[in-house]
Order: sequence, then C-alpha cells, then structure tokens
Amino acid sequence: MQLARVIGTVVATRKDARLEGKKLLICRPVDIDGGDETGYVVAVDTVSAGYRETVLVVQGSSARMSSGCEDRPVDAAIVGIVDEVSKD
Repeated sequence: MQLARVIGTVVATRKDARLEGKKLLICRPVDIDGGDETGYVVAVDTVSAGYRETVLVVQGSSARMSSGCEDRPVDAAIVGIVDEVSKD
C-alpha cells in the first residue's frame, strides 16, 4: 500500500469491456510528510476520490481483490481516502 495524491483523470474511449464505468485516476506517490515522490500510477477509483485528495493505492493482486475489481484487468486501485497521517 502506498500514499498518493490524485492529480488528474484518464479518459479512454476504447478500453477492455470489463473496465466500462470505472473511473481511472492519475496518482502521484507522496512521502509520509506529503511531499511528492517521482513517478505516476493510473489507478481504478473504488472509493469516489476527488482531485488533490490523498489516497491509499494498492497494486498487483491486492488491487484485483478490491471491491468491484474482481476478474478485471486492474493493476492499481484506490482503496481509501486519507484523512490524516501521523508518525510517532
């Protein structure tokens, strides 16, 4: 699981039929302090996340087990919206 910030959307007019109706969001990984890290990931939104929200992203088999992604060609999924991060 990794922390990321939603920075945009992906619109695909042609895609696998099993992805119809799924919102695809561009996420940029962030560190524990909220600073941007390198890279991007396109993830299926399972929790109705919005622009600039900090989210939890899972990848691989964990993404395929998330709600609404079973038996779909998904490699990354947003599974939570982060309210607060604290480190001790």
